[in-house]
Parts: sequence; structure tokens; C-alpha cells
Amino acid sequence: MIPDLTVLWVIGLVLLLAWTLKRFLIAPLTEVMETRERAIRSALELAESAARKAAEATAEFETKTAAARAEIYQQMEENRRELLARRAEILDETQRDAESNLADATESLKTQTAEARAQLERDAEALGLAAAEQVLGRKISSN
Repeated sequence: MIPDLTVLWVIGLVLLLAWTLKRFLIAPLTEVMETRERAIRSALELAESAARKAAEATAEFETKTAAARAEIYQQMEENRRELLARRAEILDETQRDAESNLADATESLKTQTAEARAQLERDAEALGLAAAEQVLGRKISSN
């Protein structure tokens, strides 16, 4: 029995078709898919790297912000203390001035009171002499 050549032809054509599909369809598709996979992996690595860098930058920002806030609060507290000290100085100075003015006014008032009493005594004596002279009808000499 002689083998039928059509079977050989079919086998040959199937092999040729398989080789052609592999060479011109499957190999380029596989290459494209592998290229896309590499690109996706690379993009994922870049995204993860960017996320890590962003997290580090955020942490650094938070640290610097906290330090800046602490410094500002410290400066504000320092300014508050200085202002309270200055306020106390001004109050002390004002109190000393008020006490000095009060002492000066008291002294001046005492002097004016003494002068007014002396004047009133002179006026009372003169008025008394004048009244006595009027009542007695004669001149009285003052001692």
C-alpha cells in the first residue's frame, strides 16, 4: 500500500500554516504583550517611587511645619513675657508718679492751708479790732 500523498500534503500545509501563524501572528502579539507588561511594570515602579517620595516629602513638610509652629509659639510667648514685664514697669512708674504728684499736692495744700489760716487770723484780728473800736467808739492799739 502506497501512502496517500494528500495526507502528506495536508500535514505539510498544516505545519506551514502553524509556522506562518507563529512567525507572523503569535510572535509579534507575544512581543507586544511583553512590551506592554514591561511598560506597565515600569509605570507601577515609577508610581510607587513617586508615592514614596510624596510620603517622604509630606512627612518632611509636617516636621518642618511643626518646628515652625513651635518656634512661632515660642516667639509669641517670649513677646508676651516681655510685654508683661514692660506693662509692670509702666504701672510701677505710673504709680510712683501718682504718689509723687499726690505728695506734692498734699504738701502744696498744707502750705496753702497754713497761709490761709495765717491770713484768716490776721483778718480776724483786724476785724475784731475794727469791731471793738466801733463798739467802744475809740481807737484801740494792737499789741
